[in-house]
Amino acid sequence: MASLYMLEPYFCTVIEKYMSNHLIEKEENKKDFTKNWVNSSKFLFYLTVFCFISFVFGSCYKLYQSRYKGHPDVEVQSSSKYVPEYK
Repeated sequence: MASLYMLEPYFCTVIEKYMSNHLIEKEENKKDFTKNWVNSSKFLFYLTVFCFISFVFGSCYKLYQSRYKGHPDVEVQSSSKYVPEYK
């Protein structure tokens, strides 16, 4: 009959292999976007802030491009002035 002490190295290697695979999976899960909700929510928050700021600056730039560019020389009738001139 094999004693437990003779089988101990075998069980230790099996357990070590399982634990090392388990640790590697956990490290991969930390980097995975879909598995780690803390990193994904932080990313989505910053993405939303960036999109909002981009939208605001883009809107402001578009309004700046289509701004009113001065007073045109409009000929006003003499009868419509503050001091009208009648014929």
